[in-house]
Amino acid sequence: MGGFAATGFAGPAHGWRYDIAVPLGPRVQRLTAPNPGRMTGPGTNTYLIGQPETGYIVVDPGPDDAAHLGRLMRLTGGDVRAIVCTHSHPDHAPGAYPLQAQLKAAGGPPAPVLGLASAPTARPHSRWTPERPLADGERLTLTDRDGVVQVTLRVVHTPGHAANHLCLLLEEDGWLFSGDHILSGSTTVIDPPDGDMDAYLRSLQRLQALCGDAGVRRIAPAHGDVLDDAQGAIERLIAHRLRREAQVAAALSASPEGDLETLVRHAYADVAPALWPVAARSLLAHVKRLDPARYEALMRRAG
Repeated sequence: MGGFAATGFAGPAHGWRYDIAVPLGPRVQRLTAPNPGRMTGPGTNTYLIGQPETGYIVVDPGPDDAAHLGRLMRLTGGDVRAIVCTHSHPDHAPGAYPLQAQLKAAGGPPAPVLGLASAPTARPHSRWTPERPLADGERLTLTDRDGVVQVTLRVVHTPGHAANHLCLLLEEDGWLFSGDHILSGSTTVIDPPDGDMDAYLRSLQRLQALCGDAGVRRIAPAHGDVLDDAQGAIERLIAHRLRREAQVAAALSASPEGDLETLVRHAYADVAPALWPVAARSLLAHVKRLDPARYEALMRRAG
């Protein structure tokens, strides 16, 4: 996963199209929402999983953007069997219920909105409830006209970036849809209290093992391009996080009374200062894992 920025995307997106879907495999298409930015990269990737004869599962419909939702309607022909949100952040979930309403108005089959409800720790703009909660290990399937299963998506609960984050594993083709847990071009922000670094690292280790067991070769993130060598990409990401944690530990040792700004300046000296306010959130997550008492003291000082 070479070339990723330490936190947040390094620059604007170039060469991404929002008006066409990109076929990634026989059962997978990607349509990127037109919401590029420092935290979203080229935009939020919506994945259409399925085929015309099976209908589709829509993963991460993205923001409530009329043009984007209209394209999803046209690409699927209105035959959507489920809408899944990997988590409830505002660049992922707000389009889910408006898309469901459009599908219903067009006379399509029922398309339940699925995911996990936000936890009480979620920030106000990320509070969200699915129509039906998914269970860890649950399988969503699509069948052809003969009733033969053509798509099997396994649900994997992966708290860390958000308490209600989940990933999806496409068993037939060896794809992992990683939401914001694993990105291409950036590391994801872990923002306490809903974000939890200890849970994040445990979830990464679980995904690494699952990818090996299930023969997953590629990762399709919610932001950025496809990552090949799934297990290698996760291994490098874990190593990067632990290196950063060592820098945070060194900052804590060097500045026993240092405030948040001082610690960020020390631990993220290799990051552009413009990104330090975002980096501060992940630093707090590392501190909470390393020294809970220091974390509480920093939170009190920050107000």
